[in-house]
Amino acid sequence: MANPLIKITNIKRDFQLGNETVYVLKGIDLEINKGEYVALMGPSGSGKSTLMNLLGCLDTPTSGTYILNEKDVSKMHDDELAEIRNKEIGFVFQTFNLLPRTSALENVALPMVYAGYSKADRKIRATEVLTQVNLADRMDHQPNQLSGGQQQRIAVARAIVNRPALLLLDEPLGALDLKLRRQMQIELKWIQTEIGITFVHVTHDQEEAMTMADTIAVMNKGRIEQMGAPDELYDSPKTKFVANFLGQSNLIPGTISGNDGDNLVIDLYGTKVSVPKKRSSAKGTSVLVGIRPEKFRVAPEGKGATGNVLTGGVVSDVSYIGVSTQYMVEMPWGKELMVFEQNDDDEDFLRKGEKVTLSWEPGFSFILDNDSEDN
Repeated sequence: MANPLIKITNIKRDFQLGNETVYVLKGIDLEINKGEYVALMGPSGSGKSTLMNLLGCLDTPTSGTYILNEKDVSKMHDDELAEIRNKEIGFVFQTFNLLPRTSALENVALPMVYAGYSKADRKIRATEVLTQVNLADRMDHQPNQLSGGQQQRIAVARAIVNRPALLLLDEPLGALDLKLRRQMQIELKWIQTEIGITFVHVTHDQEEAMTMADTIAVMNKGRIEQMGAPDELYDSPKTKFVANFLGQSNLIPGTISGNDGDNLVIDLYGTKVSVPKKRSSAKGTSVLVGIRPEKFRVAPEGKGATGNVLTGGVVSDVSYIGVSTQYMVEMPWGKELMVFEQNDDDEDFLRKGEKVTLSWEPGFSFILDNDSEDN
């Protein structure tokens, strides 16, 4: 297998604030292959921006190794890092930073001026890239004559015109309205697929990450909590943090009481449920059973239910949101569970105060260690 484009080994970054040392990155290991689209996600203060600065050679680590395109950049001096930035890395930010009284063609050609290209070569290459992002018919337009999405594409074209190995995108869609943002999610992914450059994209928007990325890295407190394909992180989170950060999860405390072939048997407040062993990340017997809200089936009490079944629920809230109805169901042990029911049939909605039964297929749940009292 070819060497990865990026290989980070035990990267740490700390800063000295007066007499205090602030540990921002606490040992990051990360590999990104050529042509991959990776999203970095995490709450504020998780270390995303610091990691992006290191990836972009805008900063150097306190310790650890960063290999970019088979070059060790972690110990390079400022002038060497500047050369790497110019040749190997492109940047797209939330603010597009386009020159207002300059055509799209001239905006895109600008980085090639500093790289020493001739005027003729700049025009040829900028035209090629604008054609790649479907703006060949807008080359003479100034930014104020273009839509937000078209300006975004110019920013991307300018970032890739020097054929970098890596494109870093820092909240690139954050300034767009919801409709345009969703459109640009599809367009950015299409551009990345067409040009084949490795994208690393920082975003707070989980839908954005799930829609666009081949791989998501979820950061928490200076570490990568879990990294994998979007469906892997959503369906099989390894920690309570990831389960709650990507989507919404019902986490029910229980105790592993035995096993039944390929399944673990778990006691949930006196009710036995089964979960496949392969869906467990727990090391102990005190666990959390996780079920995504859309995996539940909800029915009036007494109606047939299959798979894992929880009885004694009472509907405490109903919210109609078009494509689905969201129910909050209070269980006998005092905890509310969230249920999303697709509005795809003619069945009547459940009413607040109605007694219900919840059920789900064993393979739709996952098991985590119960390492927190706050569930």
